[in-house]
Amino acid sequence: MKRVLFLILLALSSFLCAQPSYYNDVNLMLTGLSLKAELAQKITNTHLIQLQYSNIWGVLQQTDVDPANSNVVLLFYGYDDGDFNVITDRTRNKLLNGGNNGEWNREHIYAQSLATPNMTTSFPNAGTDAHHLRSTDVQMNGNRGNRKFASGSGNSGNVGSDWYPGNEWKGDVARMMMYMYLRYPAQCLPFNIGVGNSVAIDPSMIDLFLQWNAQDAVSQYEQNRNNILETEQGNRNPFIDNPYLATLIWGGAIAQDNWNMTLVETNKIENKFYVYPIPSQHGSIHIYFKSSNEVSSIELYSTSGQRIKEIENPKISNSEIVLNGIEKGFYILKAKVGSSIILKKIVIN
Repeated sequence: MKRVLFLILLALSSFLCAQPSYYNDVNLMLTGLSLKAELAQKITNTHLIQLQYSNIWGVLQQTDVDPANSNVVLLFYGYDDGDFNVITDRTRNKLLNGGNNGEWNREHIYAQSLATPNMTTSFPNAGTDAHHLRSTDVQMNGNRGNRKFASGSGNSGNVGSDWYPGNEWKGDVARMMMYMYLRYPAQCLPFNIGVGNSVAIDPSMIDLFLQWNAQDAVSQYEQNRNNILETEQGNRNPFIDNPYLATLIWGGAIAQDNWNMTLVETNKIENKFYVYPIPSQHGSIHIYFKSSNEVSSIELYSTSGQRIKEIENPKISNSEIVLNGIEKGFYILKAKVGSSIILKKIVIN
């Protein structure tokens, strides 16, 4: 028992050490809409500096710099510097900003006219929040206009009357839209800016952004932006720090987990054992064993080390067993399979 408690506490310690100190006062043991509310409060309370729209030029000259070349900014939606077409450029001199063709402009990724009410660039306003303002080619900015985001593939462009941001940028879009929803919950609704199906736990969120968040990993460019904007505005985008937070809130496609919130293993027998769904939305989890005759015990622990359930010699049907009636929260699942002990972090929404 002491060894199990040690491993559980070690797993929890690993999770806590992985997160930035910015979140030290956030209860990351929460899930679902409770976690959403906690993060929304955090990014609102720490948004201490309200930027003037005229100052955004200088901010983007810092945040949007190409990690590979400090003299240029990355152009959102851009994809080709070598086709002799300035509209599709991926990079541009960071000082070449303005409103003329061949210059870069300030693109509202959450289109101003699709907010409720419409955003303005007066001070202070969602329209001056640099977390969703990106440098784009002037004409590319105009091509996007106020089109909603929709599924597509390849480079950026129209999808019927909607807009696909491009394979490189779709994850950025998703994480910005999630931030805007938490920061401006009545004004910046996801279903007003994207085309997709509402998720069960929160009808305002759409599956499109959950999919993009999972499919397109966070880049060094996004991380740099987040660090600089904490200095410029005071707050961070939690979904850049850990995309898996979106999975914990809304479910859907499982995104990358930068904080080791999903699982901890003491050995490498993943092909013999897995748990689904993670996170669970209904208080139950399915545990699959490839070699069910080797399973001698299953235990469920709270993250404080309290044993919640214990099943000796479990009756396993069709290689799986279902645990029901689990309250919301984080848990550590321990299974003894043959001579091996497996620990996995479980999330119940």
